[in-house]
Amino acid sequence: MEIEKLTADAVNVLKNMVNIPSISRDEKNVADYLEQYLKDSFLQPQRYGNNIWCISPYYNKGKATLLLNAHMDTVKPSDSWTRHPYHATQEGEYIYGLGTNDDGGSVVALLQTFITLCQKEQPYNLIYLASCEEEVSGKNGIEAVLPLLPPIDIALVGEPTDMHAAIAEKGLMVVDVTAHGKSGHDARNEGENAIYKALKDIEWFKTYHFEKSSSLLGEVKMSVTIINAGTQHNVIPDKCTFTVDIRSNEHYSNEEIYQTICAHISSEAKARSFRLNSSQISEEHPIIKKIKAMGRNTFGSPTLSDQALMPFPSFKMGPGSSSRSHTADEYITISEIKEAIQLYIEILEGLDLNHSPH
Repeated sequence: MEIEKLTADAVNVLKNMVNIPSISRDEKNVADYLEQYLKDSFLQPQRYGNNIWCISPYYNKGKATLLLNAHMDTVKPSDSWTRHPYHATQEGEYIYGLGTNDDGGSVVALLQTFITLCQKEQPYNLIYLASCEEEVSGKNGIEAVLPLLPPIDIALVGEPTDMHAAIAEKGLMVVDVTAHGKSGHDARNEGENAIYKALKDIEWFKTYHFEKSSSLLGEVKMSVTIINAGTQHNVIPDKCTFTVDIRSNEHYSNEEIYQTICAHISSEAKARSFRLNSSQISEEHPIIKKIKAMGRNTFGSPTLSDQALMPFPSFKMGPGSSSRSHTADEYITISEIKEAIQLYIEILEGLDLNHSPH
């Protein structure tokens, strides 16, 4: 009966969360709700901004520490929703609403898991963190909280993965490139066309291949996604700007990729950030070995999460499907939440992390 009650509690919390709009950087009200829920569960939550965390009452500095993390913020709803995005709608076992799949299902399943595991001492320390600003990789999200937490040895990040383990994740770097030319009157064949200079560099981004490919994540992927140039038809453009979306594998840091770019193109390149690097955890880690022994798959994820900001081993595993994220009429099922709680508890109950590789 316990799993039925845990599932019912999780579903109730999820519905309440959906009914509280929590778009990135505007999560205060949902953070208030989760903070009070933890207090009502006889725990002692802590808070920084709109991030809520709670440390197991059995915390012991001599033990390894596991972080359970999921994000409470959502993207903005698209115009194509046919249901109210901020009103949880249950149809059979389907629960519709903004953030049900990404990432409310993980928030509530990990929350019930944490409450359950805190009822007795585990061989490791446990911290639950519901973070904000994940969808925008905001600096007031998990990046601001991690320095306030005790040292973390490993993190389980709840994201919709159909409860399989994403043991590697691609990083992200956005680079803005500017090609400089010289303006002039087109009719007099004056100037130096910045577009033509940019074209050579765009071709490089299209054709260049980084040598090291990943068995889990594939090659580094670079895509030119935005381009702007020119003021009017008869003026040679003196500037052409374009933006490159770069998805890295675990073999290259963003800094290394940026240095390679600068060595090969003639235009001026500026990285918006080096923060969001690729991540990977060893398949020999005891928690991953246990997950595989339970018949769950491991894979590499092309989508970004808060893992990119974690300087310690981590993996993604949560209820729901990535294909539903950021879509109209987003949903999760009650059976997916139930399965997640069952699997989380089975994986984590009594797990020995004290001799884990780093």
